[in-house]
Amino acid sequence: MTETASLHSVPQAPTAPEPGARRFRSELRYLLSGLPLGLAAFTVTVTGAVLGVSTLVIWAGLPILAGTLRAARALANLERRRVTAVTGRPLPPHRPRPSGTGWAGTLRAVRDPRSWRDLVHLVVAFPLQVLTFSVALTWTLGGIGELLYATWSWSLPRGQDNQGLAELIFDTSSRAVDIGFNTAIGVFLLATAVPVVRSLAALQTRLATALLTDRAV
Repeated sequence: MTETASLHSVPQAPTAPEPGARRFRSELRYLLSGLPLGLAAFTVTVTGAVLGVSTLVIWAGLPILAGTLRAARALANLERRRVTAVTGRPLPPHRPRPSGTGWAGTLRAVRDPRSWRDLVHLVVAFPLQVLTFSVALTWTLGGIGELLYATWSWSLPRGQDNQGLAELIFDTSSRAVDIGFNTAIGVFLLATAVPVVRSLAALQTRLATALLTDRAV
């Protein structure tokens, strides 16, 4: 049993904390890659769980649920590795129970509470991944776009029916005010991008730590 559990456990080797710029890129990559992975995990787990529960009456649901929970375990293990990589710290121990094969293995897989916790995490984490992806992408790309506003603002339609934010706030159509205002927004977004991205990554990794390990830290 110890040997089998070790095959499913996440590598626990500690890694050194990354320097500032590299850590920011790592956290941003973690947030941006979380949405496609989360979408795939959410689709697999919800579809499998609904199909399995709805067919339990004809017993076909048991192997479907067992397969879904095994898939959830594999996807959760991937998230554990991602969390370890982005934080530089190994997660607390997680020792899944081996399910085995045949009907006995199917029943053990369905009754394993850790696998259900993995599934719950994949479902609960998806809305958070949508939020963190959207904010991180908007904050960084929006900041770059606003910082370079002077280089592309000429393409925006002008006229009485097309008023920019600066014109609405300051009641002026001055081109200099418009460029200065939007450039200042870009400076603010990029200046605060590191703490914002770090906070979003911490929020997501704490949820994973709480649900994907034997104890929360």
